Amino acid sequence: MTCRILFVEDELAIREMVEMALTRAGYHVTGAQDSRAAMTCIADQYPDLILLDWMLPDSSGLELARRIRKDKQTQRIPIIMLTARNTEADMIQGLDSGADDYITKPFSPRELVARIKALLRRSAPHGVDELIEHHGLKLNTGSQRITIGSTEIKVGPTEYRLMLFFMTHLDRVYTRAQLLDHVWGQTTYVEERTVDVHIRRLRKALEPFGLAGFIETVRGSGYRYHPKASSPLM
Repeated sequence: MTCRILFVEDELAIREMVEMALTRAGYHVTGAQDSRAAMTCIADQYPDLILLDWMLPDSSGLELARRIRKDKQTQRIPIIMLTARNTEADMIQGLDSGADDYITKPFSPRELVARIKALLRRSAPHGVDELIEHHGLKLNTGSQRITIGSTEIKVGPTEYRLMLFFMTHLDRVYTRAQLLDHVWGQTTYVEERTVDVHIRRLRKALEPFGLAGFIETVRGSGYRYHPKASSPLM
């Protein structure tokens, strides 16, 4: 099946250039010039991935990314943010809004295709259903859902992959570089600070259940997943 990509960009020249490059790479691309058109496209058919410009005429790409992440039907769609804003603060703000990757303009079509392939590969569901459980916290690899009892913990695709890695690698400290290799993949070009952003988002999702402390920061080293036996769920 051909992968469906929604490209939200108000500059026609950029949209046409990217659409041509991705079509040549074998993707089916739909273009939208603003947030309203993007939501219409999403409602018509869910894309497999969204390319999202930061600056849009009706609302910012940040606002659209947050809206996509809040909707249960679209919250797991991978998002790559494309923008001319290239400071570290901008990157963190983009990732905090719900983007899984962040590419600054100008970029080469080859780099964009490589990033898309890497993100789709990481977001693909596992072939075998498996239920992983620690102290009442359950992760189902088939449905890609994280639950506590009958309550689903809503996370984005990158946070889901982080949680899957942590729940299958208990009590070991991993550096940011190691987490990038294991969760994002060695061919992905993202900065180590990206890990901190997604850890913060994952902790925020776990916090209402008193489980944010499961993910421990080890100063000078990295992060460790340590589900505590004294968890409120026990």
